Amino acid sequence: MKKLPYGKAICYSGYREGQSPHTKTYPTYEEIKEDLLILEKDYDYIRMYDPSEHAQTALKVIKDHHLSLKVMLGIDLLGEISNPDCEWGGLLTEEEIKKNIAYNEHSLKELIKLANAYKDIIVAVSAGNEAVPEWNENLVSPDRVLYFVNELKKHTTQLVTYCENFFYWIPKLKEVAKAVDVISLHTYPAWLNKDIEDATDVSKEDYREISEFYKDKQVIITEAGWPTASSRQIKAEIANVENQKRYLKEMQAWSEKDQVTIFFFEAFDEPWKGSNDPDEPEKHWGIYDVNRKLK
Repeated sequence: MKKLPYGKAICYSGYREGQSPHTKTYPTYEEIKEDLLILEKDYDYIRMYDPSEHAQTALKVIKDHHLSLKVMLGIDLLGEISNPDCEWGGLLTEEEIKKNIAYNEHSLKELIKLANAYKDIIVAVSAGNEAVPEWNENLVSPDRVLYFVNELKKHTTQLVTYCENFFYWIPKLKEVAKAVDVISLHTYPAWLNKDIEDATDVSKEDYREISEFYKDKQVIITEAGWPTASSRQIKAEIANVENQKRYLKEMQAWSEKDQVTIFFFEAFDEPWKGSNDPDEPEKHWGIYDVNRKLK
């Protein structure tokens, strides 16, 4: 069984005020250097989501400055299936689907290129992120995820994974689970409005269910976190710094005890995400705020 060695890990996306992947306004070399010097003190791994200029610059910073950080790098798949069930816009024309498929194939090639160029830094590659849930505006079939997994296995030497919410690994992703080297799951008690007293147990149970079902695979957690503000879906009274600190502390203690690698979500708040509401929960998962101040 191929395994990712245990380590402390965090999801990293360094977009600051006025920056966004949608506008291709990326953090600068110096901004990324500042971020990674902060993260290197406490973490062994960072996870990045696509082979964009942001990731390319981060890899260059790590190489140039001989940072100890290792990277899991993925592709952020665009929708290949029109999804009328998505509440925030999943309807796609045939032309849009064709363009998205071409984009996904290009992203795959870019990820392969980076994986082969930075073999000493990139330790794992991911065939996507939360692409199969029925709520997704960028819906991709499990068969296509499997295709991306197999292409990465053919053309890279790193561990190959796919990152998805724990709900979908058993009902939708059995073939993907067989193909990947490592199963990467996401667990979010806050989105379920669980009380903080129960949150860690919920995440541990998510992990237990998947690891017991797929006994022949290493299972890691590639997203687990707690928001510090919320104006929708997650109750405002549970979204705060105190609860975030408690959840992360408890999860880290369990992680160390059982040697389960957890990529905490996430390093820094991201103002570009979600709605324009300042308390939009998507903006507030960072352990650090947007000014790089520890919460």
